[in-house]
Amino acid sequence: MEMPSPVSGKLLRILAQEGETIPMGAPIAEVESNDVLESTTPDTIIPAPAVAPATPAKVSTTGYLDKDVKMVGPTGGGMSEESGPQVAMSPAAVATEPTRLSPAVRRLAQEHSIDLSQLLGSGMGGRITRDDVLRYLESGPVQTAAPTPPVAPRLAPQTPESATEAADEKHITLTPVRRMIAEAMVRSITQIPHAWSTVETDVTSLVSVRSNLRDGFREREGVDLTYLPFVIKIVVEALRENPTLNATWGGDKIILKKRINMGIAVAGPEGLIVPVIHDADRLSIAGLAHALGDLTSRVRAKKLALADVQDGTFTLNNTGVLGSTVSQPIINYPQAAILTTEAIQKRPVVINDAIAIRSVMNLCMSFDHRINDGAEASAFLQAVKRRIEAIDADTPVY
Repeated sequence: MEMPSPVSGKLLRILAQEGETIPMGAPIAEVESNDVLESTTPDTIIPAPAVAPATPAKVSTTGYLDKDVKMVGPTGGGMSEESGPQVAMSPAAVATEPTRLSPAVRRLAQEHSIDLSQLLGSGMGGRITRDDVLRYLESGPVQTAAPTPPVAPRLAPQTPESATEAADEKHITLTPVRRMIAEAMVRSITQIPHAWSTVETDVTSLVSVRSNLRDGFREREGVDLTYLPFVIKIVVEALRENPTLNATWGGDKIILKKRINMGIAVAGPEGLIVPVIHDADRLSIAGLAHALGDLTSRVRAKKLALADVQDGTFTLNNTGVLGSTVSQPIINYPQAAILTTEAIQKRPVVINDAIAIRSVMNLCMSFDHRINDGAEASAFLQAVKRRIEAIDADTPVY
């Protein structure tokens, strides 16, 4: 994200390097300026460190604390945060609390039974970062953390990979988005017991209807009519019929979602993004085509708002555009299931004891086996299949 400077002045020191993960509200830079932050309320500005009287210019360390903002992963699933208020801290305050750890660090340490007192933190104010834990796993114990020295300018963080890169290898540094995608995928696959199912669907009629409507629709509406709006409409109808697929796991209960917010997996410039069509069941096929075109264009232009990726209840991924015929997707945590539509292929099919050439597509679904068993998952897939194969020239688009 771009962080516009709240003041005009001279950049003195960069405290947070590109790609580094820092606590919310932590300082990222020092700026020499005579400007006053008139628009910043007292509880959103990090106090400036004490400045010696002899200092000729005012040097302030500025940070912001976003309040009541739900963290969102790149795949659209909300990430739970620690309860309780978040407090912005100055470097001096951080230095006095070197044991304050992020959830990712604590989780990684627990998974590998690591005594964090054995680590020397490289983060701001001596904070132990996720990279410190990974470096410990790579190289073994290091010296016990010493008293935290004053914050000083640091070089760009060096990963264990870059230090051991061989002559016949090329290592690619993870971008923040790619790192978040990786963490979200690991979280889903380790916390959700995935099961998988697929059905073959005859889409000959769908192909014909869409082909007949496509040119006229684009002239009238200004957007392309792809297969996906038809499938979205059918999926939301099937979710109404099978509500346990539009749900989440609540530990001692299953939480059914009353709204149907359809997440659509889109390959963006920096990785996989899942923008959400909220209340998709209220839209017609034409309305879904407009919503889909708008979200897709904003993903590729990097203009999505936070609300565009929040509160998804089910995810649909059109892997068929990549040439895939069968896939086993990873569920978008904490949802109950994810469905992929595969490539449409012409195949010989037996109909009434005769062989016919038909357009066929596979529907593949991964589902949370805590919430649904094979019977419920199959009922949902059959509901989708039945509706797709029932499409004809009388199917309403508006």
